[in-house]
Amino acid sequence: MTCPRARTSVSSVRSKGVHELATRRTDAQYELVDLLDYKLPLLDEAYPPAMGQYGQPHTREWAAKIASFDGFVIVTPEYNHSVPGALKNAIDFLAAEWANKSVGFVSYGSTGGTRAVEHLRLIAGELQTADVRSQVALSLFTDFENFSVCKPADSHRDAVTSTLDQVVAWSNALAPLRAS
Repeated sequence: MTCPRARTSVSSVRSKGVHELATRRTDAQYELVDLLDYKLPLLDEAYPPAMGQYGQPHTREWAAKIASFDGFVIVTPEYNHSVPGALKNAIDFLAAEWANKSVGFVSYGSTGGTRAVEHLRLIAGELQTADVRSQVALSLFTDFENFSVCKPADSHRDAVTSTLDQVVAWSNALAPLRAS
C-alpha cells in the first residue's frame, strides 16, 4: 500500500474522525465505506460465498467494492459483547474478496468495544484476512460528542497511527499472495 493507487477502506457510520486522521497520511488512499450505502438484506444468495457465484446485484456491487481494497480498517461499535448484526452480515456476504488482505480495528462502546474486536479477529482468521495487533478502543463517553460524532481524544492518535502503519505494512507484505 505504499503506492498512491493502493486503497484502504475505513468503514462505519461513526468513523469520520478516524477517516480524517487517515487521509492526512500519504502512504495509501483511504476511502470511507458506509454499509448503509449498500442496502444488503440478510444473506440472500443461492450459493455459499466461498463459491464466488454471486447472483444478486447488491452482492456483486459489494464484492466489487471490497475487492478493490488492499486492506481494511473496520470501525465498529460493540453490542451485547459482540459486533453489530449488519456488519457481520456484510462480512458474511463475501469470501475471496477478503482473503490475503490486512485488517485493523477501531472499536467503540461504553467500555471501548474490545469484545467486538475479539469476535472480528476470529472471523478474520476464517476469511484468511491478517488482523494486525494494534487496535484502537474508543469510549462513547470521552471520544464522542453527544454519543454520535467521533472525535478521538489526542491520546488515541498514537494508537490510530500504529494501527494504520501495521495495516499498510501487512497489506504490502500480502501483495504477492493477492497477485497469485
